[in-house]
Amino acid sequence: MGNREKGFSLVELLIVVAIILIIAAIAIPNLLRSRIAANESSAVSALRTIKTAQITYAATFPTIGFAPDLLTLGPPGGGLPDSTAADLIDRNLTIGIKSGYGFQDAGATDNCDGANGRFAITVVRGLNVSFAVYACPVRQNRTGIRNFCTDDVGVIHEANDPKSVCDFTPASPSIQ
Repeated sequence: MGNREKGFSLVELLIVVAIILIIAAIAIPNLLRSRIAANESSAVSALRTIKTAQITYAATFPTIGFAPDLLTLGPPGGGLPDSTAADLIDRNLTIGIKSGYGFQDAGATDNCDGANGRFAITVVRGLNVSFAVYACPVRQNRTGIRNFCTDDVGVIHEANDPKSVCDFTPASPSIQ
C-alpha cells in the first residue's frame, strides 16, 4: 500500500471551475433583469408618490397651485413645513434620482444623464395649474429600460422603446 497523497487532481478542479462558470453564466443575466424590473417598479412607485404629493400640495397651497420642483415637496431643512418645503416626500426622492431612475421636467430619452428634479409646469395668471414629470433610466439598459411619465391627470404612461420619449398620447400606453 504505497504512500498515496490525498487531494484533488487538476482535472477534477477544472471540472468544478467549469461547472461554477456555467452556473454563473446562467444566473447573472437573470439577476440583472430582476434588478432592472425592481428599478422600474420603484420608478413607477415614486411617480405615484410625486403625483399624490402634488395633489396634496395644490390643495394645501391653493394660491400657488402645483409645486415647481421636488425640493418644494421635500422636507424642510429646519422648522415647520411651508410652501417652500412641504414635507410631502422623503429626502431621498427630493434629489431627483432614486433606484437608478432620474426624475425631470423634460422628455425622458435614452440619453438621460440624471435628473434636474423640476416639473414641467403650466402657469396661468401666477397659478401653477398643471405639472408633468418624467422618469428615465440613469443608465439605459443597465438601471432600467422603459421611460415613464405622469401629469396632473394622474395617469402614469410608459414608453417601451428606449429611444422614444414618454408622452401623454396613445403612443405611450398607460400602465394603470
